[in-house]
Amino acid sequence: MGTERNGRPAEKLSVVYTVRVIEGGEQGFLELYEQIRKSVARTPGHIVEKLGEPVDDSRQWVITSEWETPEHFFAWQQSEEHRALVAPLRQWVDSTQSLRFRVVKETAGVAS
Repeated sequence: MGTERNGRPAEKLSVVYTVRVIEGGEQGFLELYEQIRKSVARTPGHIVEKLGEPVDDSRQWVITSEWETPEHFFAWQQSEEHRALVAPLRQWVDSTQSLRFRVVKETAGVAS
């Protein structure tokens, strides 16, 4: 569950962010995502980020990230740098949704 904090295990935070990209907006979205990805990679507490491309014609992309603690994520999310990076996102998407949850169980697959 993570390292000890205040006598109890720290809880990792997972974030799932869905983005419905406007028709024809994929290239602009990907260019913007590249900037966001570079910013988040150097953020304290960030563990991993993944971008999922739709396998159908839904235009629904998924960004998942994992953070050492909820506090790390919220500090980044509320920063001026983050706000400046995501502001242009509106021109490439017509809807978004963000889900945040604490990781309470994690199961690793068997290495092959």
